Amino acid sequence: MVKQLCILGSTGSIGTQTLDVVRSYPERYGVYALCAHRSIDKLVEQALEFKPEVVCIADESLYEPLKERLSSLSCKIWAGADAIAEVVTMPSIDIVVAAMVGYAGLRPTIEAIKAGKTIALANKETLVVAGEIICDLALRHHAPILPVDSEHSAIFQSLVGEDQSEIEKILLTASGGPFRTFSLEQMKTVTAADALKHPNWDMGAKITIDSASMMNKGFEVIEAKWLFGVPVEKVQVLVHPQSIVHSAVQFTDGAIKAQLGAPDMRLPIQYALSFPERLKSDFPRADLFALKDLTFEEPDLARFPNLGLAYEATRRGGNIPCVLNAANEVANLAFRQGRCGFLQMSDIISNTMAKAAFIPKPTYENYVETDIEARKIAESLL
Repeated sequence: MVKQLCILGSTGSIGTQTLDVVRSYPERYGVYALCAHRSIDKLVEQALEFKPEVVCIADESLYEPLKERLSSLSCKIWAGADAIAEVVTMPSIDIVVAAMVGYAGLRPTIEAIKAGKTIALANKETLVVAGEIICDLALRHHAPILPVDSEHSAIFQSLVGEDQSEIEKILLTASGGPFRTFSLEQMKTVTAADALKHPNWDMGAKITIDSASMMNKGFEVIEAKWLFGVPVEKVQVLVHPQSIVHSAVQFTDGAIKAQLGAPDMRLPIQYALSFPERLKSDFPRADLFALKDLTFEEPDLARFPNLGLAYEATRRGGNIPCVLNAANEVANLAFRQGRCGFLQMSDIISNTMAKAAFIPKPTYENYVETDIEARKIAESLL
């Protein structure tokens, strides 16, 4: 039976690569709904090709232009955050691909979980901000969460058939980004254009900057804690510049299982959609004979303090990871806009974490309030 997908963030990097997988397997996957923030040209192009039942755009000012440009289709045209939170609950949808960037992905993911949908999770901020609530809801509503991030997919694949109580350590790999070998002095003058030149992966601008600052890896540490039910002390980051070992698990008997492959996001996307099956693909293969070295390094928290801030936020718990995320979104955007320096981002995040009100047992409403407060604090520090 054809599985119907709702793709949140269809015009972004993960969304477009998800559609690549759909093209390869039209007998298995259909596109029921496409949702994007404001990339109207790409959204129209996708809608005309895949002819979904619903096309939704977050920016309500683009509703009329979108409706006009898709007048040849019989699909529903919706707009706004409320519409996106509603579309994910539609009965015909089997899998929600949560690929919206940032905090905006939290609410629709919660609604999809409440509706019992399978979640192919690429939006790491959902678990960073509200991991406890998300895991509780998923359990209550029997909504499977399948990781799309290459690192968490690798861990998930390494754990298939294993008892998770036997995990000794999760080994989370990181490319190190474009500034892996830069000194602090050199990093003082890097620009957003420099940071957007990722050595191995093709990602959206926000995530690429997060990768350069290693905040992306910090978020993945928090995500791993919730996805795999381990204390943060059991998650170790290894800088692996070749991006061939996507992550690994060390077990209590000392054995290590890892998943290797070429750096291509379509592989973990396809695995999340097809699990527990593996489908044939023509994706690039990793040629181990062509690789001279597979190297691993300790991350340098002096040069990349964001990783340490993520560990700190997780240990403090409560609403602090939500503060971390909100401050990072403000700082990341400010850096891309030239309003702050690369190293200043960490200072803004750290100071916001120090100033924001601490809530030990937050509700969803607390997270909404915390996000607003932390953004105001971070903006005031620019």
